[in-house]
Amino acid sequence: MKAAFYTLGCKVNQTESEYMAELLAKAGFEIVSPNEEADYYIINSCTVTSTADQKTRQNVRKFKRKHPDSAIILTGCMPQAFPKEAEELAEADIVFGNKNDGDILSLINRYNIEKQRILAISEHKTGDAFAKCSISKFSDRVRAFVKIEDGCDRFCSYCIIPMSRGRVRSKSLSVLKEEIDILAENGIKEIVLVGINLSAYGKNEDFNIVDAVKICAQNENIMRIRLGSLEPDHITEDIVSELSKIDKFCPQFHISLQSGCDKTLKNMNRHYSAEEYKQLCRLLRNTFTDASITTDVMVGFHEETEEDFYASLNFVKEIRFEKVHVFPYSRREGTNASKKGDSVSKREKERRAEIMINETEKIRKEYFNSLISKTVCVLFENEAEQGIYQGYTKNYIPVRLSSDKDIIGKEINVLITETADEYCIATLHP
Repeated sequence: MKAAFYTLGCKVNQTESEYMAELLAKAGFEIVSPNEEADYYIINSCTVTSTADQKTRQNVRKFKRKHPDSAIILTGCMPQAFPKEAEELAEADIVFGNKNDGDILSLINRYNIEKQRILAISEHKTGDAFAKCSISKFSDRVRAFVKIEDGCDRFCSYCIIPMSRGRVRSKSLSVLKEEIDILAENGIKEIVLVGINLSAYGKNEDFNIVDAVKICAQNENIMRIRLGSLEPDHITEDIVSELSKIDKFCPQFHISLQSGCDKTLKNMNRHYSAEEYKQLCRLLRNTFTDASITTDVMVGFHEETEEDFYASLNFVKEIRFEKVHVFPYSRREGTNASKKGDSVSKREKERRAEIMINETEKIRKEYFNSLISKTVCVLFENEAEQGIYQGYTKNYIPVRLSSDKDIIGKEINVLITETADEYCIATLHP
């Protein structure tokens, strides 16, 4: 039997797809590309925006249309948050939410016996334990995303995630250690710890994110440890200080901003001010040599005026992020913000997004250019083109190097000589 996964959304979803694929592989399934013929097509959905839901529906229908004799499985955040809408998607033969990832094999077996559509969506409940989600590899890469946290208690006014993911819960340190040891045995060199609200890792427990990084660093075969997306108000001076003592920790911080305007932040129910965010950036850059800070910025939120937008833009330019993901606000049914309307037109959102993207891309290009003639250490991950290998510095700058030898999985000092739009180009250090 063959199974193919098509994953939408975040790094957590990618990790969960890897986990489900391993469960099926251990049961004898052959895991193939979604472009190949398979008996089962698993769509692991995202629901962070209405556009994400639309993509999910399109893909479920596309796979059923192309493979009418195959079983289509819909899972992930969309059925978890909107079970009624998921059930109405008749092309999906098996429907379950992200709470039941571990049940994928039993659901397939049940479907094969009953020959009837299966709907198996269980609600997240307060007090739920962290569901098993350990992996032994990551799609033949040298870098693995390791899920250690799930759920969110923040309830930002625009966000549906608490409905699709439940409350905060954390993987135990002992389970994490076992997972890291197995990944290292299988050739993984770099660990990226991820979660829905990663900064909340260890909430109501006797450990925190620093302990998770230390567990990873203990394995001598793991060369680097990174953190996924973080919330600014959870990163304390003590945490920053402790992380700075871990040699393998990579000083790359993706810290969600959303807006640099205090009025907009309050309307979003974010739990910090622009000034507090700025102080955190200053702390990180003063603590870590070559720290890079990236972020997400939303434009056109309900009641964001032109003045508010430029306050946010000027803040972003002041911080000089190494990279910014810019996206226009879209109403998400089921959130508090959706009840208040959408006062900014689509055209205006697109205009503001274009301005923000242009300004942030200028800053990124200037940053890339500042790296020319510098020596950096790169862990190479893949062959981007024939004889051209790509990897990343510790602060996550993409670098390409020409080599007649396979250098995947190797850390090499290189000299940056020029830049392209999305990466730097290097030669071997003389």
